[in-house]
Amino acid sequence: MSNVKGHRMGEGKIRILVIEDEPTITEFLRVGFGYEGYQVDIAEDGRTGLRMAEQGGYDVIILDIMLPDMTGFGVCRKLRVRGDDTPIIMLTALTELSDRVTGLDSGADDYVTKPFMFEELLARVRVQLRHRGKLPAQIELRSGDLLLDTETHEVTKGGKPLHLTPTEFKMLQLLMSHPRRVFSKETLLNRVWGYDYAGDTNIVEVHISHLRDKIGDRPPRLIRTVYGVGYAFHPEGADDAPSG
Repeated sequence: MSNVKGHRMGEGKIRILVIEDEPTITEFLRVGFGYEGYQVDIAEDGRTGLRMAEQGGYDVIILDIMLPDMTGFGVCRKLRVRGDDTPIIMLTALTELSDRVTGLDSGADDYVTKPFMFEELLARVRVQLRHRGKLPAQIELRSGDLLLDTETHEVTKGGKPLHLTPTEFKMLQLLMSHPRRVFSKETLLNRVWGYDYAGDTNIVEVHISHLRDKIGDRPPRLIRTVYGVGYAFHPEGADDAPSG
């Protein structure tokens, strides 16, 4: 059985190599980064990941530490010794400070512990891409008089501040970042609450309702229900299709 899984999306895409042996996490990352338009390749063990990384062409490497055949520390050290300066973000369940220090001393650029939120990992990836001039900064998201500032985590409507919870902010930022893209309830749960969320899926509907109330979202809505599918953000000026 092959230990390599590829998700090819064409030339010119940001390429991410995920070296991770937990299927739940690799699928979570493949779908999440795929939504962002990135190309994702997956290696399920350290030696395969090392070989793929050495072939070059990746913009970021996400590297688990506890791998079946070679630790992430070992993979990272070998890449750095060979002169590979691709940004490496270690993703691991090891939470001790000594493990974090070891990871950074091995040459990693960042370190994220499990369980993690996808939006946090995505933000860390974007930081690495921006440092290398591969991704422009997108600080403000705007639709009409609704403004979301990704740096200050402030949302205003007509210049007046809106008081959103952290969860509501993450949901609104995700929807506004992908205008007209439909997100299923399951995808929103993964992206906003995390891959390990095991609660009631109706929480999505509750938060959508609260968010609509806070931003004064009236028909034809900005946050539209696509019945039987999910939710999508339609910027002001979009067609006035029926919405829920």
